[in-house]
This record gives sequence, C-alpha cells and structure tokens, in this order.
Amino acid sequence: MSIQPFKSLTGVAAPLPMANLDTDQIMPKQFLRGVDRESGLAEGFLHDLRFAAPGRLRPEFVLNRAPWTQAKILVTGPNYGCGSSREHAVWGMRQLGIACVIGSTFGGIFADNCARNGVPAITLPLVEVDRLLSLAADPSKCEMTVDLERQEIVTPGDGRTLRFEFDPLRRHMLLKGLDAVGLTMESAETIRAFEQRYFGERPWLGAA
Repeated sequence: MSIQPFKSLTGVAAPLPMANLDTDQIMPKQFLRGVDRESGLAEGFLHDLRFAAPGRLRPEFVLNRAPWTQAKILVTGPNYGCGSSREHAVWGMRQLGIACVIGSTFGGIFADNCARNGVPAITLPLVEVDRLLSLAADPSKCEMTVDLERQEIVTPGDGRTLRFEFDPLRRHMLLKGLDAVGLTMESAETIRAFEQRYFGERPWLGAA
C-alpha cells in the first residue's frame, strides 16, 4: 500500500515535554474499535489531555492553543510512544495533522509504526531536543522545517540548521511513500525471477 511521501515539511512545532507518554494515553482504548487509518481517530489522539469532558477542550493544553492548534511537528519528551503496539496511536496523530515527531527516544514499535505510516520519528541528543522544545514553546519561534532528503532541521527562530541521523531503510520508505507491502513490491521482479528459477529447477514443487 502506498502512503504520502515525506520529503520536507515546514510548519508549527508544538512542545510536549512529558516523559514516558505511552500509547494508551496517546490513543485510549475506546477509540480502538475501528480499523480505518484515514478517518475518525483525530479526536482520540491524546484525548484525556486535550479534553476535560466529551466535546469540552482543556484551554491550557498546548494543542488547544494558537498557534499550536495548527501544529504539524511534535517535539516530545523521552520515551514517547512506549507501551502497547497500537498502530491507532500513529493514525490518530496523522489525522490531527501531526506529520513528524522529534524526541530523544521513542518506543520501538511506535517508531516502526510511524515509518510504516509516513511519519518520521527523528531521534536527537537530549540537549538538542531541549533546544527545540524551548523554541517550540515560543509562539514567535515555533516554526521549523524538517528536511528528510537533506537530513536537516532548520529553526529560523534561532538561525540554526541541525543535521540528524536516520535509519536508511526507514528514510527510503518515507521518501518513496512505501509501507511494508510497498517496500516488498519494489523487489517484485526479483522475487518473480527467483520463483521461476527455483521452480524450474524443482518442477515437482509446482505441480498442482
């Protein structure tokens, strides 16, 4: 299946410095009934932090305040996305408009789910995450550019450009807009050639 390619993104970054924010909090269990990654889960994303009661927003929460209501980038505390392996956490985050997460550490399965759904989870040294959190918390400095092709984060708020490392396979998937199936299909001709050669040498295995 194809997903939206990610090459470069410029937008508002929101600070979420809480440590160990797990997937149960990112997407509470009552929102797990559906299997549609395209609709209906934006409300569930960080629901108990964003809402005081159904339909009533917490005005003090960062994603409920301008300019962070338009956030496309989330700068997180350590171990963001730990806990259970619910892919809905990434689906809801995307549906709300968050297309990139930056932090010092992420839950392993969560980071993998991000890559499979077109969302780069970028790991940086803690000192750099703290700098980005400070910028993101300032409404006059919170716009950033994440360039996955160049592997750079540009922060006009302090005039800096930061290089980052990124897993080459995940980077390829994101740049090309590929999930796991799409990645496999890139090798379809090689797979078919192998099958033809393999069964040609062992015709009894292909007999019906």
